[in-house]
Amino acid sequence: MSVRLLVENAPEPVGGLADWAVGLMESLGGVGAALVVGLDNLFPPIPSELVLPLAGFSAGRGVFSLAEALIWTTVGSVVGAVVVYLVGALLGRERTRALVGRIPLVKVSDFDRTERWFAKHGAKAVFLGRMVPLFRSFISLPAGVERMHFAKFLALTTVGSFLWNAVFVVAGYRLGESWYLVEEYAGVFQKVVIGAVVLAVALFVVVRVRSRRDEADPGASIGSGHGPRRR
Repeated sequence: MSVRLLVENAPEPVGGLADWAVGLMESLGGVGAALVVGLDNLFPPIPSELVLPLAGFSAGRGVFSLAEALIWTTVGSVVGAVVVYLVGALLGRERTRALVGRIPLVKVSDFDRTERWFAKHGAKAVFLGRMVPLFRSFISLPAGVERMHFAKFLALTTVGSFLWNAVFVVAGYRLGESWYLVEEYAGVFQKVVIGAVVLAVALFVVVRVRSRRDEADPGASIGSGHGPRRR
């Protein structure tokens, strides 16, 4: 039975988008998976939480291997993000903001929130942004507008995209014909991942601040009772 027919007969309605995505993957293989995932960056209303499990499901049906699914979906995410980065770099803030306002189903306020998040968190926002709906598509714009170092942007985008894609692709691969269940738990998973990363960043900041305090005041460790006592 073909992947397309299994999608059409899924117990839960998945809509024409899933059928279209599966058609591309069946006809183009890994390139089709990369194209579908890459469009998530260029046209935010396309949910990666739907198409990524489909890529894993297609791998399970032999359209391509699981390794190819992981590689091609990551390539699609990175290429799409780079295109968006270049748009921001070439157009600048005002023209980019105006362009966002013309995208169907997208609000300028989405860009504004992403821009504020990037201004606050910088490089961390690029990494975390790969795991948040809409932010995943928009985070490359302020990175481009601010001309973030391209090699750094590319590295963070690649790692963040691979980790995020791997979770959904492998889930779709393991669930088989029940791949559509992944989307139901995507929101909860996103919150867990972001919470864990934010906690790790907070702990890192605390450790770094304490380390700098100790370097600035070497006598603090002596006064704490760990050093030799004076008579």
